[in-house]
Amino acid sequence: MTTNKPVAQMLPPIAAKDLTDLGVPNSCVPWPLVHTGSEPHVHARTPDLLSSVAKANALGPWDWPDKPIVFISDLHADAESLLRSLVAVGAIVRFGSGLTDFELTSFGRSCQIVVGGDCIDKGPSNLDLLDSLSALMKLGADIVLLAGNHDLRLYLGLESLTVKRGSLNAHMFVRMGKKVMPLLREVFDRYVDPDTALDRLPDEKACLELMVPGKKWAKQFPKAAAGFLNDAAVKKEMRRLKKKTSRFSQHAEEHGFTMRQLYAAALACRELFINPTGQYAWFFQSMKAVHQSGSLLFVHAGVDDSMAALISAKGIAHVNRRFRKESRKDPFVFYSGTIANLMRTKYRDVDHPLTARGVEELHLAGIKMLVQGHVNRHSGQELTSKNGLLHLEADVTLDRHSRSSEGLEGIGTGATIIHPNGNILGISRDYPHAKLFNPDHILQQHGLLL
Repeated sequence: MTTNKPVAQMLPPIAAKDLTDLGVPNSCVPWPLVHTGSEPHVHARTPDLLSSVAKANALGPWDWPDKPIVFISDLHADAESLLRSLVAVGAIVRFGSGLTDFELTSFGRSCQIVVGGDCIDKGPSNLDLLDSLSALMKLGADIVLLAGNHDLRLYLGLESLTVKRGSLNAHMFVRMGKKVMPLLREVFDRYVDPDTALDRLPDEKACLELMVPGKKWAKQFPKAAAGFLNDAAVKKEMRRLKKKTSRFSQHAEEHGFTMRQLYAAALACRELFINPTGQYAWFFQSMKAVHQSGSLLFVHAGVDDSMAALISAKGIAHVNRRFRKESRKDPFVFYSGTIANLMRTKYRDVDHPLTARGVEELHLAGIKMLVQGHVNRHSGQELTSKNGLLHLEADVTLDRHSRSSEGLEGIGTGATIIHPNGNILGISRDYPHAKLFNPDHILQQHGLLL
């Protein structure tokens, strides 16, 4: 099942200059089961992890992917971080400083690249990142694009501009919050002609009213939402929307928008992303909710009991068909449901639950580990166990906006490589060594493999 190579030789073969420039580790260690961050629960998870690995092994041999998988998640509009991460795993070589100046290596042509969601928002440039992804696809890279909660909020927010407004969807555009403003600014600057586009629009007050929920919404929404959210979730949604609505005009002004300009940018964004012939229509058209390769399930955030039962009973293709169909219906009903929970759960009380029953369903479906983004880590990838299901948390804080606000230096670089021989390698510039996980090796290391 495993390679006979020494641990140190598992690192991707990239040039020494690239190692220095990217700040990625040049050494490799067995995956530490203790938490490597600064939180206080350092050793408490180790027994649960070992138990979960042993339980997964007891179900039978792992089914590993037929070709290497590179998992990169939560890029949040940072194309440079994407390219550096792909150089770090040996998937591309760059021949210029441009964000499309690269070509695939032999490894890049032979692997599958799973982008784990949240491509947009924050910055520095949403459109540059999408252009880099498009260039990868045109070169023939095998790309799987998963939906993240930020991606989904953009889609549903843009959809809400043109559907009939009601108590359940009137807030979906504002719900995107200030993080979507950089994208709208980019779209306005690149695609909107202010001399002609604004002529067709109403005045400032009317444009504002087309984007924000009306006065009656605050009274109508709790009653309408009660059939889809529990009381705690409804109250949380109300608090969030009250805050976002009160600051909406301020955030627009901070990005240089009048209300008419912002509405023009939103309409142009919808034309680019939602219209089937739009330049970036491929982004949502190619998006999936979930991806499976052997014993590994790839999602943006997590899974709940209902989704586990659906995966076990009808399979991944059925879930993705439902995702495509239901996401094009009522925005709020979809976003509060179990499929969208794949993109937004953090296993909180307000989220759809994953219990031992759901884990058993996934195990019956042959799934032994969930690979996710969404939970950003500051010390490289982390292994966790949730009710007995192994989770590999692989959001290593790549985008410069998050890194700056969270005190991390440099441009984020990192990825997770899953090899067909059962070795999983976690690379991040924020941990001094690459981390190597193999289920047999972990149990051998702790004397638990018979």
